[in-house]
Amino acid sequence: MIKITDKSKCSGCHSCYNVCPKKCIAMKEDFEGFWYPEVDIDKCIDCGLCEKRCPILNDMKNDNQPQAYACYNKNESIRKESSSGGVFTLLATFIIERGGIVYGASFNNEFMVEHIKADNVDDLGKLRGSKYVQSRIGNTYAEIKEYLNQGKLVYFSGTPCQIDGLIAFLNKKYDNLILQDIVCHGVPSPKVWNKYLEQFNIEDDAKISFRDKSTGWDSYSFTIDQQDKFTQLSSQNEYMKVFLKDLCLRPSCYDCHSKSLHRNSDITLADFWGINNIYPELYDNKGTSLVFVNSQKGKELFNEIVEDIEYKEVDIKEASKYNPSSYKSVDIPDRRKEYMENIFSKEFNKYSRKFTKLPFVLRTKIFIARCLNIIRK
Repeated sequence: MIKITDKSKCSGCHSCYNVCPKKCIAMKEDFEGFWYPEVDIDKCIDCGLCEKRCPILNDMKNDNQPQAYACYNKNESIRKESSSGGVFTLLATFIIERGGIVYGASFNNEFMVEHIKADNVDDLGKLRGSKYVQSRIGNTYAEIKEYLNQGKLVYFSGTPCQIDGLIAFLNKKYDNLILQDIVCHGVPSPKVWNKYLEQFNIEDDAKISFRDKSTGWDSYSFTIDQQDKFTQLSSQNEYMKVFLKDLCLRPSCYDCHSKSLHRNSDITLADFWGINNIYPELYDNKGTSLVFVNSQKGKELFNEIVEDIEYKEVDIKEASKYNPSSYKSVDIPDRRKEYMENIFSKEFNKYSRKFTKLPFVLRTKIFIARCLNIIRK
């Protein structure tokens, strides 16, 4: 049976939870707010499936030769609502229009993140946009298997570890399954996210955006859109700073087993940071996607949307150097343990600033650089 003794060796992918024939595995939240499998020993028949279907305990590496593209959706409205170039909506729409089902991350009624299915184009808005919180998979893998066995076309969008978890769970290839992952910085704790939200009176119909591009793609904002609207540049938002300083990521994210330029997904989507240095004609500060096409199946799907995008093929290594999260894990901060042990009993913004505030010397250098830039202009 599966037993987690080293939390850095569990991504919380839910593969073991979904595969257990006796349903004796529960995903329990630890003090930091991350889910880990816990086995009911009295019900366990020691079949070993949980370990056999664990993507970390088993080798998931491949040696495919992906192609990379810079692109964005020609539909300006969809592009504006998307985190980067609006490519996900085109791919997902193609699947749904052919009678398929799309699975992706969505906010629930409590503004926590979980995977849901969409079988109509109108629901794709729920799946669009980045959610910087680990998504709960629940029974998603088992549901997908049922649809696949019925011959349904299924498109699954998730983090690289969730892609590996689904592949490990299914344990066979399906021609009617499209796997799309993202370039993932790391997944923050849902409990830390919930702690941050405590300071707001969020209305039921509120819309939360981690990547509001009304202030530009380069300088996106965090926004809670409701009657009492809250918006703040991400560079000033304490939750985003904590996330980008890697203080609240899952332990497995600091040694991710799924990060690679040779991925198990069919297609990978990301922001094309640095596009202005490679193809300035595709940069307008409205969002440009970096797309890895990792398989023949992914290539065929990508070809179905080329008439709806502006795109150019790029060298994958050149593109990836501007987004290192595509191939390597972040380093664990020296003060992560201190932060996670205390944040839940503290006032979020005030306590977080102790960890995110830039050193005086660096703040001075930035201030001088800004003044010089103003003088030059």
